[in-house]
Amino acid sequence: MTETTLRRRPATLLARTNFILGVSAMLIAAIATLALYTFVIDPISAHSADDEAALLVLSAKTWVELPPDSRPYFELEMAESHDLIISEARQELPLMEEGPIYFDLLEESLSARLGEPISLLTGDGLLWIDVRMGGHDLQIGFSADRQDIQPLFGAVVIVGLGAAIVFFTSLFVVQRIARPLVKVAQQAEHFRGTKDIEPLPETGPRELASLARNFNIMAKEISVLLANRTTLLAGISHDLRTPLTRMRLALALLPENVDEKLVERFERNLESMDELIGDALRFARGTHEKPQEIELIPFIEEILASFDQTVAFHHHGVAQQRALVAPSAFRRVLMNLISNGVLHGGKVCVELSKGRVQVVDDGPGIPLESRAEVFQPFFRLDRSRSSVTGGSGLGLAIVSQLCQAHGWQIGIDDNPVGGTVVWLHFLHDQETI
Repeated sequence: MTETTLRRRPATLLARTNFILGVSAMLIAAIATLALYTFVIDPISAHSADDEAALLVLSAKTWVELPPDSRPYFELEMAESHDLIISEARQELPLMEEGPIYFDLLEESLSARLGEPISLLTGDGLLWIDVRMGGHDLQIGFSADRQDIQPLFGAVVIVGLGAAIVFFTSLFVVQRIARPLVKVAQQAEHFRGTKDIEPLPETGPRELASLARNFNIMAKEISVLLANRTTLLAGISHDLRTPLTRMRLALALLPENVDEKLVERFERNLESMDELIGDALRFARGTHEKPQEIELIPFIEEILASFDQTVAFHHHGVAQQRALVAPSAFRRVLMNLISNGVLHGGKVCVELSKGRVQVVDDGPGIPLESRAEVFQPFFRLDRSRSSVTGGSGLGLAIVSQLCQAHGWQIGIDDNPVGGTVVWLHFLHDQETI
């Protein structure tokens, strides 16, 4: 199945079910109409035509056998009771043009009963046949309003009504199934591991109630797990600050005759440990931060001013943009992305549009196969493992975790002129003002 065909398929469960049931209903209606026409309508039409032919022939025979003075009364009775006109006066009438199948069956039955070809004629709003009976040449007229059963019209009615019944029935049934599933999908899409998620109602059919109950249990357990992880991480990071301070104090109290290079090496190690602890604490605080309304342009300009290297800033659209974001987490994400651009790239530019921030650099870029891995903890590209550009390997992992916690989206693209474009969508649950 091609990608185009897949895109044309109905997207929702309700639409797909209605489509399948509608097609099935039309096929059933078509088969039912064909069977009805073959086994019921066609035989009934043939018998009706044969009965009509028998009435016409019997009327002619009876007229011939009656005394001449009784024939006018018989003609009157047939006209009043059966809408048949029996006349001995022959008229020149045209042949009937092609009509319903019923009249073809009537011609065949009349020809078989009279033993000669019979054709239907038209005139004065009636159908006529020429009959030679008992030495008399008669013309018998009957109403032209006789119609056979029309299978096409019947099929249209059956298919239309059947499709309507199936549509409204499936609409009622599938909505009862789809509505809880839609709620589950929405909750799963917006679930970020927080405890304030609204539990799904555990009602409806047993399978759907079980699904909602298990989802609520899973969401609660994940929320507790993430909360415990964040608390443990924050606690350990906070407690490590005390021995780290003692180590700094002990390092400062060392005798002057200690090797300076050894002291510098210890200081660098302590700074690295302090940076790791700071990252962990900022992450722990950022995942539980509440959104606030901020002015985006001054906010980003303040961040860029903290860098020694000049970073270009372009904002598209209105002169002022406000958004509901978690300020510290948003700052941490932008600081990390811009720092990476400055360290690994060269010339860096930040672009702001509605709900989107891009950090563009002209560095060596990130290979396509590594763009998902760079957001994993402790993953570093080979070219970043140096004393200048090296790091803990947690920066982008923390960025990814913060984005997940606040419903933001982050990705990496190629820069058309060479380098990397890292983009951030921060309008998952909020709208810019």
